[in-house]
Amino acid sequence: MTDKAPFAVQMRGIHKHFGAVQANVDVSLSVRAGTVHGLVGENGAGKSTLMSVLYGFYRADAGAISLFGREADIHNADDAIALGVGMVHQHFMLVDTLTALENVMLGAEPHWLLLRSAQEVRGKLQELMQSTGLIVDLDRLVGDLPVGDRQRLEILKALYRGAKILILDEPTNGLDPEGIQEVRDLLKKLASEGTTVFVSSHLLSEIEIISQHIVMLRKGEVVFAGAIDELLLNQKPTIIVRTEIESDLAKVAAIATAQGHHVTIRHGEAHIEGPHEWAAVLNKLAFEAGIVLSQLTPTLPNLEETFFEMTGGQS
Repeated sequence: MTDKAPFAVQMRGIHKHFGAVQANVDVSLSVRAGTVHGLVGENGAGKSTLMSVLYGFYRADAGAISLFGREADIHNADDAIALGVGMVHQHFMLVDTLTALENVMLGAEPHWLLLRSAQEVRGKLQELMQSTGLIVDLDRLVGDLPVGDRQRLEILKALYRGAKILILDEPTNGLDPEGIQEVRDLLKKLASEGTTVFVSSHLLSEIEIISQHIVMLRKGEVVFAGAIDELLLNQKPTIIVRTEIESDLAKVAAIATAQGHHVTIRHGEAHIEGPHEWAAVLNKLAFEAGIVLSQLTPTLPNLEETFFEMTGGQS
């Protein structure tokens, strides 16, 4: 989808608090149909709350939501589902003692005759499995399904119920490399067919692969919302430094700062903003100061670097 596609989701001035905690503060964003948007932010940034407001788990204290150009009054998850919003939770919302087919039918039986309902749902799921490549044994108990199949089933359930806006919370958690690639390929395919996808994840490298767009939150507020390419274009190259003696890292930071470079230290590394050619200068200055460097790596801007710079995140 291009930037000429209509807006699938518009959230304007969303506020949500829990007691004294402001989970979302004046959040506004506009998301076009057929795009994949990553949601990133430190724990407590408001990602899950914002998506829970969109899915109807929570009512916003203030603000408005429009879906496909129409005002949406979402009181609960049933309202959201009826409006074409589906959500796949990090912790699966499935009943282990029911079969995969029965889990999809639960609460969405198309007919009061269960046998007739089962036949109709099975037929639609087989069509979905063929079109998406998400293959699940519909007659197997969910409790006996591996994690990958449960993930596939949750996505199938959302699509069966007509999701045109799909929210996924940590969708690659617990999956093997083959399963992760399957999720990546599926999300790209769904977006190309017009489905709007939100992916919430702590794996910034995964968000960078899956998403074309990003919503970055900090303390409940939007720090950035837009194309990842646009975000990275404005970032400076970085030099990553490690020292043989850990206490020397602060000395390296002082040297870089004195030369006019911005420095952050995390994970036992100094991340120094500066052109790649300055790495040779830093190496010489460190040698003259008696500091032995165990790593000196110039890097191009990436989402993780940008995230820490913009949110001040530490880990």
